[in-house]
Amino acid sequence: MARKFLYLIVTLIVLVVAALLALRLWPQQLGRIAFVPGSAFEAAPAKSPADYEAPALWIARPDMKVSPAHFLPKGVTSGKGEAAIFYIHPTTYLNRAHWNAPLDDADANERAVMITRMQTSVFNAAGDVWAPRYRQATFGTFLGSNPNNGAAIKLAYADVEAAFAAFLKQVGPDRPIILAGHSQGSLHLTHLLKDHVAGQPLAKRIAAAYVVGWPISVENDLTSLGLMPCRRKDQTQCIMSWQSFAEPAEPDYLTSSFDASKGMNGESNAATVMLCTNPLTGGTLPEAKAALNAGTLKADSEMKSGELLPQLVPARCAGRGLLLIGEPIDLGNYMMPGNNYHVYDYSLFWANIRADVAARLAAFKAAK
Repeated sequence: MARKFLYLIVTLIVLVVAALLALRLWPQQLGRIAFVPGSAFEAAPAKSPADYEAPALWIARPDMKVSPAHFLPKGVTSGKGEAAIFYIHPTTYLNRAHWNAPLDDADANERAVMITRMQTSVFNAAGDVWAPRYRQATFGTFLGSNPNNGAAIKLAYADVEAAFAAFLKQVGPDRPIILAGHSQGSLHLTHLLKDHVAGQPLAKRIAAAYVVGWPISVENDLTSLGLMPCRRKDQTQCIMSWQSFAEPAEPDYLTSSFDASKGMNGESNAATVMLCTNPLTGGTLPEAKAALNAGTLKADSEMKSGELLPQLVPARCAGRGLLLIGEPIDLGNYMMPGNNYHVYDYSLFWANIRADVAARLAAFKAAK
């Protein structure tokens, strides 16, 4: 009996090692099998701005008594600024049953609330946070080339566009606006900037845009977005953007996908540089020691509570636009292959981003 048990343990260890090796060698192939829908894209009626007058279509909005955007880590005090913040959450729908998430999918919604809580909390001292639910493209949409990818992303963006129109109507014509997103949310945010901010009167109201966790081609995208990169702490009407990796970084999946894509000017992104603005320095310097990090957010497994750990993580922009944070650190169970800290893009620099938002809003108000 003991020998059989030992054989079982050895077999399980071999299977686990084999699975990890396969994931390391063929992450894209295995990802497609696990997450890319096998069915055709399902068209759906578009949402209108009037639809987004319903509170049920929002994860966070200022008239909610309990909002995930109200979260604060231990020891952090609240504040109340006059900005209106429009935030677009990342991909939280992992199911391959549909190309776009049903708005009532419980698992996707629960994950969206968790992520919104951790990320929008950096903005809640600056003003009111609005975070829409939308029929996000499923995770498998971003794993390689598929004829349905474009349609799924287009449907998701149409929801975001309708929500943004409803947001603008609600906040009125005068308040300063902060735009923010992460991952898929930042992809949609780049299109909002291109379609509704660049060259429009609305651009004058944008204090800053935090386009985090999605690559922006410096050569091919920036001129279409209507805002410059942030290069000073007191700069306004500018973009903060980064993608976090520990070292040694293995960004092959990111760079190969980026190289296969086209920029907003229609040109190939191959060999172009991704925008990297250092969140520890406000974009002023590409490199910062850990001593400048005022607090990394370490949250519990459900992202319902957390504490700030100061001087834990450095940051430097390097290579084609990666933000490198030195040796890997333990922030939870959501690490991605290749030392990719994508899920923690905001958490790594929580206190500094919060200060960055406050400084840009103060500069924006002073300039007015």
